[in-house]
Amino acid sequence: MGQSDVRDSRRAAGGPDGGRGRIPEQRKGDGGEPPHGHRRAGKAPRRRRHRILRWFATILAVLIVGTAGAGYLYYRHLNSNIKTDKLNIGEHHAAKPTPNAAGQTPLNILLIGSDARDSKENQKLGGAKETFGGTPLADVQMLVHLSADRSNMSVVSMPRDTLLTLPKCTDPKTGTEYQATLGRRMTNESLGRGGPGCTVATWEQLTGIHIDHFMMVDFAGVVSMADAIGGVPVCVDANIYSKDSSGHGSGLKLAKGTHPVKGKQALQWLRTRYGFEDGSDIARTKAQHMYMNSMVRQLRENATITNPGKLRSLAEEATKALHVDEGLDTVKKLYDLSNELKKPAPDRITMTTMPFVYVGARVAPKPGDADKLFRLVRDDIALDGKDKKKSPPKESDDPAAPDAEIAVQVENGTRTAQQPAQQGRANQVAGILTSAGFTKATADQQQLLSEEKTVIRFPSVDLEGDAQRVAKSLGIPLSSVKQSTDVSGVTLVVGADWRLGNTYPKTAADDDKTPDTALALNGSDKKACMKVNRNFTW
Repeated sequence: MGQSDVRDSRRAAGGPDGGRGRIPEQRKGDGGEPPHGHRRAGKAPRRRRHRILRWFATILAVLIVGTAGAGYLYYRHLNSNIKTDKLNIGEHHAAKPTPNAAGQTPLNILLIGSDARDSKENQKLGGAKETFGGTPLADVQMLVHLSADRSNMSVVSMPRDTLLTLPKCTDPKTGTEYQATLGRRMTNESLGRGGPGCTVATWEQLTGIHIDHFMMVDFAGVVSMADAIGGVPVCVDANIYSKDSSGHGSGLKLAKGTHPVKGKQALQWLRTRYGFEDGSDIARTKAQHMYMNSMVRQLRENATITNPGKLRSLAEEATKALHVDEGLDTVKKLYDLSNELKKPAPDRITMTTMPFVYVGARVAPKPGDADKLFRLVRDDIALDGKDKKKSPPKESDDPAAPDAEIAVQVENGTRTAQQPAQQGRANQVAGILTSAGFTKATADQQQLLSEEKTVIRFPSVDLEGDAQRVAKSLGIPLSSVKQSTDVSGVTLVVGADWRLGNTYPKTAADDDKTPDTALALNGSDKKACMKVNRNFTW
């Protein structure tokens, strides 16, 4: 069962604001692409500050530490390099997923790239002097989902200028409370509302996906890790120079073909928007996915490193670059995590972008498609479509009670990130059940949840037969009947897939297919090559 079980995380989302909230002003970049945010107004085009994706290099580094036989004092030194913060500083948290039949649960990690200019090195790399020491933005956000059986990995990127209602967050260091926004704001502002724990809270509110850990890196971290790893091959289909006549651009200059990038050049690749095909944040996201896939392959092909000096350098750079949640505060914990993350083969890694629609110059989650992608991740369904065919759920051995004796609570889960709840829906479906003989069915008028697909939950095996009986009477598939400790009795949550009508709609054959709008890229694709805008060639 996916993390959508939790109710509190859904309540946190509140109602839609219609997109009338204040849209953050742009701030001017420094010799690069004009960045996003609310610090400074300007007419310059938008630009994202930095890119993360040296994350897999971190995984390699901690793996090496675990095998290099480092002494206890050095181990303590490495631990002291690691910066930590609270995981979720919002009011509500998404529920942890229900273990599968083998007792395994998925693992979800939020990767955050900060544009902080809080050090000399970050200021040198990031430029924009007027923003030195200012509130950082989460300009890169990628959710890494490792399946419960560790056979596959899915990555979902969210464009930094996605407009969302940001949740209430409390800064764990100062106690400052940031109230939930009345209007929609850019998701990258979440980092400045108490730290990375607010970015985690924002994701959980939007997606209903429980996040286990976060890993954050800044400009200097990207460069140091790229240097330590030795370069990552990337490809362009023509000569590229990311700089226009006004000086906007990352400065990336590459000849046509495949080249290993590292250090500042790796940062330029991950920041480039001017120069790629359509000059948008979406093109930049594609470039990040290419970089990430290539890095994974590089690490697998060069996993055996015997040079002690290089091992030590990798360990130092990895631990210094990281800002993580308190659950990853030691090298040992990072090492254990690395062992989990290296299990899926590249051909079972799928990179995606959250389906979106344009709202002026910004974007918002695409109705239907974005919810579907989040639901696939919540339900631990592989985005590459290669899951083994699952056996249909078997009927419970425990017989159901007579219909008139089955108590059913009906809740309204028709609200989505794009649509308000269908008013009165819980009462309508409770009436359908009552007419069918379930006279103890009642509607919870207060619960306005968010559930893409209708689901029936039960707390213990002795109520499974009752829950399945309710499903059969409404034509709901048994696969939508889930055990959950978040309910006290048989609970029917009417999802966004059943907003109207007395009959549950039949499930489409491609219901578990990744939306085309998610722009999926397979991790084993070595032929991917970024298309260059002919106005930025040389």
